[in-house]
Amino acid sequence: MPTDVTRLAAEHGIVASRPGDPRGYFGWPTVTRTRDGLLVVVASGMRTAHVCPWGRTVLCTSPDEGRSWSEPMVVNDSVLDDRDAGIVELDDGSWLLTWFTSDTRRFWHRLRRRQAPATADAWRAEFATWPPRGTAGTEGPRTVLSTDRGVTWSEPRLMPVTSPHGPIQLSDGSLLHLGKRPARSDPAAGPVVAARSVDAGASWQPLGRVPFPRSVRTRDVHEPHVVELPPDGGRPSELLGAIRVHGRDGALGVATTRSTDGGRSWSRAELQPWHGTPPHLWWHSGGVVVMTYGYRLDPYGQRVALSHDRGRTWAADLVLRDDGPDPDLGYPSTVELGSGELFTVAYQKLAAGEHPSLLWSRWSLPDP
Repeated sequence: MPTDVTRLAAEHGIVASRPGDPRGYFGWPTVTRTRDGLLVVVASGMRTAHVCPWGRTVLCTSPDEGRSWSEPMVVNDSVLDDRDAGIVELDDGSWLLTWFTSDTRRFWHRLRRRQAPATADAWRAEFATWPPRGTAGTEGPRTVLSTDRGVTWSEPRLMPVTSPHGPIQLSDGSLLHLGKRPARSDPAAGPVVAARSVDAGASWQPLGRVPFPRSVRTRDVHEPHVVELPPDGGRPSELLGAIRVHGRDGALGVATTRSTDGGRSWSRAELQPWHGTPPHLWWHSGGVVVMTYGYRLDPYGQRVALSHDRGRTWAADLVLRDDGPDPDLGYPSTVELGSGELFTVAYQKLAAGEHPSLLWSRWSLPDP
């Protein structure tokens, strides 16, 4: 590892881990902190692999700032593979949960030759219980609402865009979701667009599309996240977005964009000069933009970029942890604790050969 990187002082722990369970794979988490201090993590769990037919949406809670966690509770198990869970608490205390359902049959032709016979047989048996290909309304981004802190949930509703960590609530009470708009023929081909909801996610109004440099193909941009930056020096609030970018050389990176009109228009995305993705953004009360992202080069782990000028320049590649045994990791999301410390949840294996677990890190901003 290069000697010029900065290591952040951090404490680490486990949200959920079942490495020996055949369906003990957890991935793609999101953490939120409710107004009364409850930490809530949602993820895809009870899986067998990074791609499989059995993903469910699971939820864990911590009443003590992450020191202890409830057992994973299944809150959603659709007929398809449930992935990419996000959660946000609304002003009235409701919880809005988002996720994406994937028809794993689309990957079958690429994966079946690499699978053990028993695994292939299990997939075939599972697919036999699924609706026929082409059944309307079974695949894509979804949202549900809970008014009793996750005990019960509304019926799922379709969303126009998808991203792993879901929408955010703006200072005016509306929801803003910067996501990928799925294309029916090729889910990777859709643009990155914003959508707004004023009725707790029941309906969504399409807003602006993020433009990219000509060197970046639409099918190579994915998994955006957005944060609202408060008014500054007489200027109104603005939105800062960050997006996963696949380079033509296979590199994984981040591009940033901003909107000063509530998401109706966006600046041309600017590629950032570091490896790592996908990004999650947080506005710290100390006036710092915090970006956390997975680092899928050796040494594998989770890293941080900080901006003291509202996302215009960054100090990147701060090492939160670098103990991952392989690149199947990442998707960190971060919240601020009551103490001002940061709390990040990501997925990563505890040891080689195991299923990934949901892991947490508690850390503080370094001195300027």
